[in-house]
Amino acid sequence: MQKVIVTPAEVEKIAKLANLPLSSQETAMFADQFSATVNVINQLNEVDTASVPATYQVTGLSNVTREDLVDTSRILSQEVALREAELTHDGFFVVSRVIDTDTTESVI
Repeated sequence: MQKVIVTPAEVEKIAKLANLPLSSQETAMFADQFSATVNVINQLNEVDTASVPATYQVTGLSNVTREDLVDTSRILSQEVALREAELTHDGFFVVSRVIDTDTTESVI
């Protein structure tokens, strides 16, 4: 097995793609950690698992979710739901923009 070495330049490229500002110390640390992680994965890939049956879950449980039933006694009408809202438009709540935190203007 050939050891993989992730370079600081590769970490910088990944950080740039993820829009993460990293110091030179962090870049070097992550390069070492990424290299170690990839090498562990490569070791795991070398293990012979041909005779091991595939296991998808180990508890023996199946279909442990509840039935999806609508409780109509707990549903609010649109009128009741919007009654106390400060701003509404065409049957919807109007709220401050959350994408751009520099402004507090409402989007309609």
